[in-house]
Amino acid sequence: MLGDGVVRGTSVAGPRAEVLSLDTLVRLKRMQQASGPLRRLPVPEGMTVPLGCDAVSVPARFGPLLLPRLPRVGCVYADRASWWWIVPSDSDVALEWPAPAHYATGAVVPDAPHTPGLIHRPAGTVPYTPPIPLYLAVCQVTGTTPVWSRPISA
Repeated sequence: MLGDGVVRGTSVAGPRAEVLSLDTLVRLKRMQQASGPLRRLPVPEGMTVPLGCDAVSVPARFGPLLLPRLPRVGCVYADRASWWWIVPSDSDVALEWPAPAHYATGAVVPDAPHTPGLIHRPAGTVPYTPPIPLYLAVCQVTGTTPVWSRPISA
């Protein structure tokens, strides 16, 4: 990898230069399939996902603590164990979502016996909760320092 975040390589057909950005590499990793049946959070009828669709889950005990901290709440799903928030695709790029939060690419609910139910639907046609306010709220309720506020070590 070069310092500019670009990987250069050769193809099987010959020594031509291929340029893969870090975004492309992230997307390729995400395309790898998980084992077991995939359950996706369904976007309600009449809503559109122009920015793609991922989700962030938190343990159910944190859900009610997050709601009043958010300027806008998109679609939220819940089961006994977790609350799930719909966010635009790639909302984890350059963010380390704090434990015990879980980032789910493609809004896939891993290892769930059933799909969580919709408990909040926003007015309008866009299902997203803005990811930065959600990230900051999750950091607050978990007592985690946001990644950009942490000291840098040499």
